[in-house]
Amino acid sequence: MTDETPPREEFAHDPIEHARVRAGMSVGELAAEYGNAGIGAADLHRAIGITEQMFGEEDVSVFFGLAGAMVPTGMRRLVVDLIRDGYIDALVTTGANLTHDAIEGIGGKHHHGRAGPHDRRPGAPCSHSPDDSREHGEHGEDTEREHDETLRDEWVDRIYNVYLPQEHFTLLETHLREEVFPAFDGTVSIQELTAELGRATAEVNREEGIEEDPGIAAAAYEAGVPIYCPAIQDSVLGLQAWMYSQTSAFSLDALSDMTHLNDLAYHAERTGAFVVGGGVPKNYVLQTMLVTPTAYDYAVQLTMDPPQTGGLSGATLDEARSWGKIEKAGENASVYADATITLPLVLAAARERIEQEEGG
Repeated sequence: MTDETPPREEFAHDPIEHARVRAGMSVGELAAEYGNAGIGAADLHRAIGITEQMFGEEDVSVFFGLAGAMVPTGMRRLVVDLIRDGYIDALVTTGANLTHDAIEGIGGKHHHGRAGPHDRRPGAPCSHSPDDSREHGEHGEDTEREHDETLRDEWVDRIYNVYLPQEHFTLLETHLREEVFPAFDGTVSIQELTAELGRATAEVNREEGIEEDPGIAAAAYEAGVPIYCPAIQDSVLGLQAWMYSQTSAFSLDALSDMTHLNDLAYHAERTGAFVVGGGVPKNYVLQTMLVTPTAYDYAVQLTMDPPQTGGLSGATLDEARSWGKIEKAGENASVYADATITLPLVLAAARERIEQEEGG
């Protein structure tokens, strides 16, 4: 230190190294290279380390929040495997994810599509010939509006670049009305409904020999993992439940789930929150600690919402510490990027480390 250099309490000598990649490296080795870098790479590396601790320590109960379009975009099996392998103790998700999960479990499929008229279809040539004018409009291009109007005429729903034929919702409606809702006569909790949805979907999947995995709700039912869906009304599943309630004694009690979830948190030795996306699932997971004597020891969130708007979806987990939702000494990390990219990376790297430790 020279005479001109001030005392440095915050600064520590920890140089940024330059990440290296090579053919054949494992995802765990790639994750280690992220740790040599800064900005989002450093955040991702930290999230992987905390996830490894959260999933790898036996006395930690993991509360998993799943928002966004994670099922229709192909992330369904990741959550199924976490449940079956014992890494999730309670799941909080949206009615939309459960809707799409059940559709796949009973034989429906989501399909690759186009986010807009300028995107080419998967497998299509990169350029258009003059003969494409009918498809792409008089001047060789259709508009955003025409793109979605065509899908509407063809009875196809779009989720960014994912397509879902509407007949799959008819299939779901039949499944719910014939296999799920009749199991109840009176008022039940949402958690009881999601358990029955899992049981019925697993049964239909098995009896009809459907190749696709029965899914998240089925895996949770078989593993005894509760699924909470506090905003179930905001989904096709919720709409169907409401419609069925108009002609039967069936009804849902939203508050009773809070007793079940809060009891799990209250009696847990240590706790971890893994939150994908924001919205209701994130808040429902985090607010649980407001009525317990402790708070989360570990927390990871994967989101694209920025924190500076003041909304909860993008709020940092450090902010949650001010509410008493995360322990003062708790470990937490937030990664601001598309969860369809970050979730597989975080889970693969953390699980690789855990399995190496267990095997070695």
